[in-house]
Amino acid sequence: MRAILNCATDGVFSPTRVLLLPAAYTSAADFVRAGFTTAARARNAPLDLHFAELKLQHLTDRSILRRLRHELVLPARAAGCRSIWLGGVSLGGFIAIAYAERYSQEIDGLCLLAPYLGNHIVISEIERANGVSDWRPGTLADDDDERRIWRFIKEHGTGAMPVHLGFGAADRFAGSHRLMATALPPESVDVVPGGHEWPTWLHLWKNFLAKRFPSSEAVT
Repeated sequence: MRAILNCATDGVFSPTRVLLLPAAYTSAADFVRAGFTTAARARNAPLDLHFAELKLQHLTDRSILRRLRHELVLPARAAGCRSIWLGGVSLGGFIAIAYAERYSQEIDGLCLLAPYLGNHIVISEIERANGVSDWRPGTLADDDDERRIWRFIKEHGTGAMPVHLGFGAADRFAGSHRLMATALPPESVDVVPGGHEWPTWLHLWKNFLAKRFPSSEAVT
């Protein structure tokens, strides 16, 4: 997988890495252009940032999770990363949850910014069940990715691994985000003004950095 690695210190790997996956039809470079790297460096955050590419062919042939694991996550561990946060925006957030559903022991946290959470059929099914807590997924097929991510949300939303959910109040997927928020601790949910767009995601990213890495000191 093509990716952009930005280390907090040139030539040295930090013990913490945030690996982010982009929205559909966007690229790893869009994180940089949107200001994600600048925001982290302005806080002097001791994080390595890894922005990955998503190829639609890897989604259709269902190789994306295998590639993500063997080309980015496991090599980061081998390089000495003690803490790996996986996340993304929109479709990238969906893939991050799908990865956590299968390989939860390999990551240390999820950073989900306006994640795509499935089609209206699945969302309506959960709503008709009176929400995530009362929804019963039953036995799921291996390729039923949308229900599998909701089963993960239901079972692990309040688990040991932190799950950070951020979204814009006017996001077109805000209904599904609010549904997911009911399965998380209130302090794990961040809602800001804005829609499904990069300026809103940057705002959410800055809030994530401030909340999850509060010991960082801003550069003056």
